Amino acid sequence: MSNWTVLVADSIALDGLAPLASDPRFTVVVKPGLSGDDLANAIADADAVLVRSATKITRASLARADRLKAIGRAGVGVDTIDVEAASERGIPVLTAPAGNTIAAAELTMALLLAVARKVPAADRSMKAGEWDRKSFSGIELYGKTLGLVGAGRIGGQVAKRARAFGMQVIVYDPFLTPERAMELDVRLAALDEVIAQADVLSVHVPLTEATANLIGAPQLASMKKGALLLNVARGGVVHEKALLDALTSGHLAGAALDVFEQEPLPRDNALRALPNVVMTPHLGASTAEAQQNVAIEIAEAVRNCLANGDLANAVNTAQLRKR
Repeated sequence: MSNWTVLVADSIALDGLAPLASDPRFTVVVKPGLSGDDLANAIADADAVLVRSATKITRASLARADRLKAIGRAGVGVDTIDVEAASERGIPVLTAPAGNTIAAAELTMALLLAVARKVPAADRSMKAGEWDRKSFSGIELYGKTLGLVGAGRIGGQVAKRARAFGMQVIVYDPFLTPERAMELDVRLAALDEVIAQADVLSVHVPLTEATANLIGAPQLASMKKGALLLNVARGGVVHEKALLDALTSGHLAGAALDVFEQEPLPRDNALRALPNVVMTPHLGASTAEAQQNVAIEIAEAVRNCLANGDLANAVNTAQLRKR
């Protein structure tokens, strides 16, 4: 019987790793927080490595990974993993795309309500001993247009929740079928139209070469004056300097951000000082349920990959086939 060693190199819900821990073919080694040579040495002794978002798998991390057969990301984004380096070594990069869907969609709605009704600022005012109603007049979501850039798993769930609030939803997503759009009760449109018509613009796409700075100065300038912008996807999809300018000029009424170009966000980042920006430190998947779900999902994906050669959760299948 084969025996595979799986290195858990990040803070992952351990009880969610039961698909591996309960299988006698697997030995689970938990060593979160490794970096540099320590991480490379640990990976050299593993058949698979599991990470979340803190630990970065770089080309150097894989320098001695002659034994490695899989990299598992307990989540959906792979911007902390050198997928090209992994592909060159024939190592599949697996993700858990479904587990944090509800958590991210609910956070999107929480941030939307927070920025629309100025909840954080009103809370700070109250805790400072004030009773200032006039400074915190907000807007209602009912009847407003939500523009979605991306309507996959998370964007689709956001669309459903926005419709429940009585919002109209228009979507730019070249992969969304007309049938799925009808099911979600949304209207498909070109990117320029979505941006121009949105009272609230929310992005739900991964960070790739094609989506980097997808929402830049020209796009922000074409938004309605007084519109709101949300980013609970990935930092870098929205150009931060251009967003800062649009907010300070008054063209946009506000923004709510969970992700940033540089994380952790530098203390001197100018967005921190804006009263019309609601910010959270990349909490999209930070619920007990989501962490349990992604741990189970990635554990099952790694088990199936090593035991059965199943690459259903791999993001680099095409690159591996070229080898």
